[in-house]
Amino acid sequence: MPTHENLPEHATGQNRFRTAPATLFMDRFMTVAIKAGGALVITSVLGIFVFILLQIWPLFAPASVVEARNIQLPDNNYSIIGIDEWGALPFLMEPDGKMLTADFETGEIRKIPIDFGENPPPKFTATTLNKREQDIILGTNDGRFFMVSPKYSSSESDGRQLITINPKASPAEPIGIPGQPVQTIAYGESGSQKLVVAIQPDGDTNRISASLYKRKRSLMGAGKTALAASFDLTPLIPGTPSRIIVPGTADSVIATTADGKVHYLVQNGDSGFSLAQTFSPFSDLENPEIATAAFLFGDVSIVFGSESGANRIFSLYYPEGGDKRLFGLTHEFPSLGARPNFIASTLRNKAFLLGGGNALSLRYSTTDSIRWEQGVPYDPVNAVISGKYQRMAVLDSENKLHFFEIHDPHADSGWKALFGKVWYEGSSAPKWEWQSTGGSDDFEPKYSLIPLIFGTLKGTLYAMVFAVPIALLAALYTSQFLDPGSRAMIKPVMEIMASLPSVVLGFLAAIYIAPLIEDEVPSLLLVAAGLPIIAASIGFVWSRLPIEFRKFIPAGREWIVFLPVLLGSGAFLWSLGPAFEAIAFAVTDPATGQRVGDFRAWWPAATGSTFDQRNSLVVGFMMGFAVIPIIFTITEDALSNVPKSLLTASMACGASRWQTALRIVLPTASAGIFSALMIGLGRAVGETMIVVMATGNTPIMEWNIFSGMRTLSANIAVELPEAPHHSTLYRTLFLGAMVLFLLTFAVNTVAEILRQRLREKFKTV
Repeated sequence: MPTHENLPEHATGQNRFRTAPATLFMDRFMTVAIKAGGALVITSVLGIFVFILLQIWPLFAPASVVEARNIQLPDNNYSIIGIDEWGALPFLMEPDGKMLTADFETGEIRKIPIDFGENPPPKFTATTLNKREQDIILGTNDGRFFMVSPKYSSSESDGRQLITINPKASPAEPIGIPGQPVQTIAYGESGSQKLVVAIQPDGDTNRISASLYKRKRSLMGAGKTALAASFDLTPLIPGTPSRIIVPGTADSVIATTADGKVHYLVQNGDSGFSLAQTFSPFSDLENPEIATAAFLFGDVSIVFGSESGANRIFSLYYPEGGDKRLFGLTHEFPSLGARPNFIASTLRNKAFLLGGGNALSLRYSTTDSIRWEQGVPYDPVNAVISGKYQRMAVLDSENKLHFFEIHDPHADSGWKALFGKVWYEGSSAPKWEWQSTGGSDDFEPKYSLIPLIFGTLKGTLYAMVFAVPIALLAALYTSQFLDPGSRAMIKPVMEIMASLPSVVLGFLAAIYIAPLIEDEVPSLLLVAAGLPIIAASIGFVWSRLPIEFRKFIPAGREWIVFLPVLLGSGAFLWSLGPAFEAIAFAVTDPATGQRVGDFRAWWPAATGSTFDQRNSLVVGFMMGFAVIPIIFTITEDALSNVPKSLLTASMACGASRWQTALRIVLPTASAGIFSALMIGLGRAVGETMIVVMATGNTPIMEWNIFSGMRTLSANIAVELPEAPHHSTLYRTLFLGAMVLFLLTFAVNTVAEILRQRLREKFKTV
């Protein structure tokens, strides 16, 4: 008989339980691989976070304005300063009607004579600049005006862009009192008409005259512009007018008087003008006199500067309950600290430069922000900003022209623009709004993320309200009351439902569900309210039936009896919808004067809210349909994994199946159920295609279930493909992604903390 010493080494007791080297190697390898995989996941998430952060950081950066060079000009009195869109060749007007240019690249100064077709040349007493076209309007000492077009042209030589200017003057036109000098002149031009307004001395007072020019159109196209009418506006303005500005629409006049009041005159067709409004921008100040005023890009808002340096913006909008657009205070900036000499607006956005008293301040009207401000060792008297908003030229009192490079690609962004209430042009009050694009160049972008966050929460709420009761009750019934055979069939079906593409669900919601619900809301309300009551009633009656009847249906298969009854009840309740609508939702038909049942007309009349075909009800229903399988599957697993010993012990003590399910199973599985709810919540928050297709995708802020919304994820999907690379919209969409990331991260963190507490609380049950 072999002894212990004679046995093979692998058969000895000491080596019998020794782990094979291959197993140890695989164990060590998998340990390292799992750790490395976890580290890579964390690194990837942090990398995504850093990438998004780098994309959105410039949105909150201030403007960078750096003086590039300065050019000393000849001593003269320059009344007008303009510049080409590239900011390479500014021009200035001299009192004798000659144009002076200063080349930014070379510093070359050139005087360019202008042929006015008169000898001797006319004497000019007033000038103004049409910034959109860079046209110069010159008023003469004998009651006429000329229009000078700079005629910029661009060419390339030796790799350098050459900008040239060839000014051309149009023939003189009379205005106002013949022979009287023009003290102040203003000009506005729209596509079909031009308006020239001038102030001239008239005895002891001033006279304000307007000339309206219209362009006639024919079958051959646009014709010549001819004088259509002349008006004396003096009787409409109380006081002595001192300053006038005309918007680009050429249909109104803004006149200021020495007492600090502003008079808004509007055109009434060809019949003349009427005084629409009089207001004082600085009536609350000790000295209400207006130092300077200018329109912002778009000619809807006027920037005012007071003698003390106060800076306010008044915009046109419809007052609450009013039917006419009037000016009202919409923005107020900190004081410049000195009397402003000029306001220079840009043709790119709502930015403007305020200068005076050895200070320059670049400001943005929409967000009430000071983009850049700096003291300078000279007194700035005039300035101009290039059309591309990348360069500005400032003229000081010593006739030195200072060029500044501007880098401010996201002037319309910032904390207030993205998360605060903003008073946009045309609005009667500050509000949150998202509207990234418009139909014209002077559109004011609206980048508030609040409506998108609201829409995300709104869609998630309605989806969870629909999905959570159905999913939880279905999981509870399936795990605790359904027979094993039926359970084995139902659970795979629910898991297959979870794999349905969201684009398919969105398509069904848009094409079929939305039109159906639009006309059948009363039927839907009856079914939603009636089926739970009928189901509870059936269960109550079934539990009270004698065992002689109930024994024919095996335990766990009661649905065989319940389902046909519920389907029939649902069909019956649905058929009662029209009658219910006629009784509960009757409105008066404006055509016939009779009372008819129409929920779609009743809802706006009763609540003051809108009724849209693609609304939150449709989204909640379809998105809930996508969330139900996820919550059901995880909840059912958590409920099924409750130890059977707890169930048998509970029922051995006399508890019923319902008592056991509610008081034993649910608390024990609460951590898993909570995880299911959080995963379902994350699915609803991040849903994109269903929201895009099933709702109007409108960024509105109201809890109305019959209106749409726009979510953060849907907004990113819709607008990111069209957003210019590294534009404000592009970076704002990345900010929306960051908000969505932080929102889900916060929810998941709170959920994990609560889940751990639930596990600790019920771990000994």
